[in-house]
Amino acid sequence: MSETPRASSVLDRVLVLEMVRVTEAAAIAAARLVGRGDEKAADAAAVEAMRAALNELPMDGTVVIGEGERDEAPMLYIGEKVGSAQGTGPRIDIALDPLEGTTITAKAGPNALAVLAIAEQGHLLNAPDTYMDKIAIGPGYEPGLVSLTRSPTQNVTALAKAKGVEVGEIMACVLDRPRHSAIIAELRALGCGIMLIPDGDVAGIIATTDPDTGVDIYLGQGGAPEGVLAAAALRCIGGQMEGRLFFRNDDERARARRWGIEDLDRIYQLEEMASGDCIFAATGVTDGSLLSGVKRLRGGLLKTESIVMRASSGTVRRITGEHYKGMV
Repeated sequence: MSETPRASSVLDRVLVLEMVRVTEAAAIAAARLVGRGDEKAADAAAVEAMRAALNELPMDGTVVIGEGERDEAPMLYIGEKVGSAQGTGPRIDIALDPLEGTTITAKAGPNALAVLAIAEQGHLLNAPDTYMDKIAIGPGYEPGLVSLTRSPTQNVTALAKAKGVEVGEIMACVLDRPRHSAIIAELRALGCGIMLIPDGDVAGIIATTDPDTGVDIYLGQGGAPEGVLAAAALRCIGGQMEGRLFFRNDDERARARRWGIEDLDRIYQLEEMASGDCIFAATGVTDGSLLSGVKRLRGGLLKTESIVMRASSGTVRRITGEHYKGMV
């Protein structure tokens, strides 16, 4: 088992609840465009709101996981400085996805979230904006029970044995993508259940930690930035996760090397993606397995549901917010 991280005095200066205010702002902004069919507009609204909220905080923050590199993203790009105390405040690394599930939001589907994680400088993997092979399970199992070095069959069989159930009782969560056809076929042949999700693998990975979701294991390939965010959440609430960067072409390999990654085949353990004390926060944009989405009530009242976790304390707080006239 990994050691319990010690509380960080640096993170103590950035209140846990302030992180929720940031994700609430992004979620409310994106929610105004739910079901409107415009992914870019929804994402841009969430980015602008999250950036404004981050810049109100008394910290010296650096975005290490963001909306892409500077030339690709006008705001919240990797390396961008945020916070109102540059050079004087606590130095914080930030991983964020202002709208995790842009397509979901445009189509009014489930599990769209506004998400961020923070840690002391140097404690979040500075992953390039590429794909990542991922595997994750919840807490309570011996270390190394599952691994990317093994086949889906071997991993699911090992998990079923550890749970004391038949393989057919295992439920796997997989992104519904053509690239996962081989994984899906192998899981179907085993007879286990598959929860195919259209998007939002941060919520899919976190679902492995909550027995109420019925999800036992997450398998498949998704965004590397989302992998780091999910790792930060599991760092707070327990579980096992491995990630391996996947590169589609030489340009992506070169991009990784620019960010200091030399071993392109390395399998990252959970603690290598998110280490030390860290805080994870998310607010629902649309209803999902993790959180309810933004609700518009009479009289201009907006209702939000958020979750915030901290690694050092092992606490998980669910927060319901009521926002009059859309104010956070």
